[in-house]
Amino acid sequence: MISRNDPCFCGSGKKWKRCHYPQEPELTSSDIARDYWNKHQIQLKTPEQIAGIRIASKLTANLLKKACSMATAGVTTLEINHFVEAETKKANARPAPLGYGHPPYPAAICTSLNDVVCHGIPDKRPLQDGDILNIDISCELNGFYGDCSAMVMIGDVGEEKRRVVETSKECLRLAIEVCRPGMPLYAIGDAITDYARSQNCSVVHQFVGHGCGTDFHEEPQIPHCRNNISTPLVEGMTFTIEPMINAGVPDSTIDAHDKWTARTNDGKPSAQWEHLLVITASGCEILTIPD
Repeated sequence: MISRNDPCFCGSGKKWKRCHYPQEPELTSSDIARDYWNKHQIQLKTPEQIAGIRIASKLTANLLKKACSMATAGVTTLEINHFVEAETKKANARPAPLGYGHPPYPAAICTSLNDVVCHGIPDKRPLQDGDILNIDISCELNGFYGDCSAMVMIGDVGEEKRRVVETSKECLRLAIEVCRPGMPLYAIGDAITDYARSQNCSVVHQFVGHGCGTDFHEEPQIPHCRNNISTPLVEGMTFTIEPMINAGVPDSTIDAHDKWTARTNDGKPSAQWEHLLVITASGCEILTIPD
């Protein structure tokens, strides 16, 4: 039997592997999309879908920018919520969190204060000097979704709170930096974990980033902690990265009354920044950049 390194039977003088050796057919984008859906339930987006997601993401990012500018001492998170809900409706869009889940989420945005890791519900408590606040906004516009969040430091913030806010922001930057075709999904968690630990912070493992774009929450899940999910990133994937970083232990407990608010188990502060991005042919594009 002929081997790969033998002269080719055609007489070309080349090795068989360099000449008439059977080659694997090159996969088309539709082949890859079908494979990712069948294996992982990940929807790779078409250029037309990405265009719609980009518009919804721009709206979401601009609303977040306005909401963050409102977050000053004396203002309540409920006031910020009412403003964002009204502005979203003016844009003929819908606040994606409102009525989502079980029990139905009761507000248009999430506002997570100090030791709240995520899913804090807006209320009538005025913001105070020294608070840190995460505002998380998600919008649906014409069947497409945007999702992003940012931290605001109110007045004079202590060292521990400032450290966790800055660490989370840098974790997000470093995670986005590794995103390009061919990289395993676990590289995101590795980048976040390495930096968080270098700053004496911990990475929340109970909540994850997620696919987003044609639905609010899609596959894949994006763990921010170290993990072994080796699914390669490919062009057309759209997902959020939203590292939740704690100053103390990584664990949190969901409020028994409202079933949404997650607080750190040790009462230490938590911070989160979030972007929605798309994997491109050469790297990635952040979709939630405001004007």
